Amino acid sequence: MDQRLHGFLSRAEVFMERIESILRRAIEAPDWSVSIAFRYHKTSSGQSCICPIKHIGQMELDDLREIDTQKERVRSNTAQFVRGLPANNVLLTGSRGTGKSSLIRACLHAFAPQGLRLIEVDKSDLTDLHDIVDLVAPRPEKFIIFCDDLSFDEGELGYKALKSVLDGSVAAATPNVLVYATSNRRHLLPEYMAENLAYTHTVKGEVHPGEAVEEKVSLSERFGLWVSFYPFSQDEYLMIVAQWLSAFGMDQIQIEEARPEALVWAMERGSRSGRVAWQFARHMAGRYGAAA
Repeated sequence: MDQRLHGFLSRAEVFMERIESILRRAIEAPDWSVSIAFRYHKTSSGQSCICPIKHIGQMELDDLREIDTQKERVRSNTAQFVRGLPANNVLLTGSRGTGKSSLIRACLHAFAPQGLRLIEVDKSDLTDLHDIVDLVAPRPEKFIIFCDDLSFDEGELGYKALKSVLDGSVAAATPNVLVYATSNRRHLLPEYMAENLAYTHTVKGEVHPGEAVEEKVSLSERFGLWVSFYPFSQDEYLMIVAQWLSAFGMDQIQIEEARPEALVWAMERGSRSGRVAWQFARHMAGRYGAAA
């Protein structure tokens, strides 16, 4: 009997461990004082946690060139937010490598002394957005929920959760939380040519086809502030290259000599962007450093 009871208890313990790994558990709160930026993720056991980011890329607002209009709009909105004034959720869209994510990081560094904090959330974890907001709501700091390179495919669950947090939920908006997202898609969902063509009613066709298109636009409209980024001209690209080369300690003669190679570098990548300029500057600085 004792052996059978022991075996039963052992199996019951294994069963309970499996159940606990499946059950939804409260998010584990971090020590908010150890960093200004955090990342939300789930462990292999299913436990949700917000972990501090130990190495945050340094970026200042003055480092960002050729996007002065976009920079001022996002900086002004963030300043209102940390002062407790009305502010908007922000959607930054446009060409890749033009400074969308860097601008958010620069704003974080600029306003961190005033209590601004950032939590990065992957698209796959947006279904837990309400739990994250509930966790930080009582805190005195101001939090930006940051979603980088955001876009959705048809039927993804995070889409509905994000819509609810941005606007339209029964619960009131949390005054110390805003959502900042970057995307290459303005409407965040794929759009098809067929949706713009005259709709032909069929037996199995949708009764109100226009509402499907409205649904796709509705998410991006919940961001109160849209900020668009555009490809750089050749002169703008070369100016950014010169800025980064100067930051690496190269003199004006070296910078002028690097211009033709910088243009070839951009041509090979099919893009004149801030990211490409930064990558070229690192390449040149490493080469000169190795030669020295």
